[in-house]
Amino acid sequence: MSKQGQRVILSLRQMIVNGDLAAGERLREESLAERLGVSRTPIRVALKLLAQEGLLQTVGARGYAVRQISTEEIRNAVDVRGVLEGMAARLLAEAGLTESIRDTLKQCLDQGDQLFSRGAIDEGDVVTFHDLNMTFHNTIIDNCGNGAVKSAIMLNDHIPFASVHSIAIDSSAMDREYLRLTFANVQHHLVYDALINRQGTRAESLMREHANAALRYAEIFGVGNGDRGNVKILRSDLAAD
Repeated sequence: MSKQGQRVILSLRQMIVNGDLAAGERLREESLAERLGVSRTPIRVALKLLAQEGLLQTVGARGYAVRQISTEEIRNAVDVRGVLEGMAARLLAEAGLTESIRDTLKQCLDQGDQLFSRGAIDEGDVVTFHDLNMTFHNTIIDNCGNGAVKSAIMLNDHIPFASVHSIAIDSSAMDREYLRLTFANVQHHLVYDALINRQGTRAESLMREHANAALRYAEIFGVGNGDRGNVKILRSDLAAD
């Protein structure tokens, strides 16, 4: 997918999160394209992908509307993802990494370190991190040696914000997003260290915590409360448990 297409998905996902696109609202390609300053083609692709993530529901033959999403639904799905990815990391650590797997994961770490070395990020950097983040996670899942784990993760990915690629970014607070993604990159380093040292239990625990941090980073970085939004995934009320 093009960089523009990924930016459109990030923008629409965040508009759903913060309530700019309200639950139940019927989405129209033309108005969204005008709003984001793009053609209708990337909008059409983005709507299809967001429907696959469970953020949208189909209306009529080709239409979409924003789906109502509960925090409990998100919590449960992310918990499941953590268990499954943790299992994948444990299996891979116990089996040992091939040189190819090690190189791929290390390249993701190096790209992440370079990305955050400037001390700030923009939306283009978020797209870059999205790609390397997907590569890092998929490399672990694809090489864990258990096809049932991968199948279960793919099924769980249809629940909103359960998938590792469901990144939503608040473009009005990029300094905070820099901290959040930097923290995720540090967690990647810890997972990699456990994997190369064949520490299966540690790798599993770290991967589960990595998924859990997606819900709890609001507490870590002090995100304020607010009354707007369809999804509370980016609000500190999820961190109250």
